Amino acid sequence: MTSERWSKPVVPRSVALVLSGGGARGAYEVGVLSYLYGELTRLRGNLPPRVDVICGTSVGAVNACYLAAHMADPVSGVKRLVDLWTSIAFEHVLRFDLRQAMRLPSVLRGGTTASGLFDVQPMVDLVTREISWKMVARSLKRGLLRGLSVSATEIATGRTTLFMDTAPDVPLPVGLGARVVVERQVIGPQHALASAAIPLVFPPVRIGSLLYCDGGLRQNTPIAPAIRLGAERILVIGLSRETRGTLVNESPTSQVNNAPGALFLLGKVLNAFLLDHVQTDVELLGRINQILEDGEQVAGPGFAARLSAQAMSRGGEPYRRVETMLVRPSQDIGRIAAQHVRRGKLSGSIVARQLLSLLDNGMNDESDLASYLLFDGAFARKLIDLGRADAEAQRDRLLAFLE
Repeated sequence: MTSERWSKPVVPRSVALVLSGGGARGAYEVGVLSYLYGELTRLRGNLPPRVDVICGTSVGAVNACYLAAHMADPVSGVKRLVDLWTSIAFEHVLRFDLRQAMRLPSVLRGGTTASGLFDVQPMVDLVTREISWKMVARSLKRGLLRGLSVSATEIATGRTTLFMDTAPDVPLPVGLGARVVVERQVIGPQHALASAAIPLVFPPVRIGSLLYCDGGLRQNTPIAPAIRLGAERILVIGLSRETRGTLVNESPTSQVNNAPGALFLLGKVLNAFLLDHVQTDVELLGRINQILEDGEQVAGPGFAARLSAQAMSRGGEPYRRVETMLVRPSQDIGRIAAQHVRRGKLSGSIVARQLLSLLDNGMNDESDLASYLLFDGAFARKLIDLGRADAEAQRDRLLAFLE
């Protein structure tokens, strides 16, 4: 006799992929994706890992949208994404010439025209051309993906805006806080570009009547929207190094003996804004999971349900356990960038090579600012290889997590 327990179909747990921000460091994310949809897929009997929700910020939003467009065949899509990153040159993404240099005072002063240090028209063309935006919408409409979220920062108020699109049966999430606005949008290039607009470096992006910049300023690791979109397991790809559970300085052995210059400090500021949220977000979610587990031990198996009922009575969301897994660089990307620049084998025009060399301040064995702007195929290849290796090092955990 077949019991009801065994006759019920197994409902797979919803999986979210969260991609954080960091400019040219985004090649590392592509390396991890390459492992997931390459070697890990082969280990799973050529069955690609199922992803139900994708959330991205900054360059992570660009990679997220590209993957969303290829949910019908993510293996081929990610192979193409690797090719794009490894063939990239600085001028394919950014333009800096005498005209841009002459506009620097207006960038610092502000004005009626949105501007940044670089002309980003090449990046606009690249993102518009290489991502099939119709296929992004189709992936959601066909239910190949339940939700796609792109985070940006609305400049006038400083609030995080989550541009979201979902499958027809998935409602928009609520209860994300007073500083977060959720907008249902058919995701397009303007949303990805707004999310990736690093302040001062790139010009802000106008969507409707509002100006937006990099979503990583307030929400570099968009775990909250992934949870609100129903994820029960969240795989986070970070872009900063971690040692023994503690976030370390990007170059722990470096000593700053001279007064740091503006470029050095700008690199550190970008680190603080765009990289240092990952561990905090994951640890916070882990503490919530532990509270629920401890509560069940102390107060009995109905603890989580009673806690959820109380939260819902005041308009909140129910509490539930959400598993997370984090893959992040095992090496300092700022140091890798410095070594790459100093070897002098950069691709692109003379102006681009000179500019990237200038960004290497020469004070230490790192180049944080350059690591955000080093859109160079050979550098991207190094980060992709690192991402693959770091994912491979967690092969067994990934297999279990994505089963």
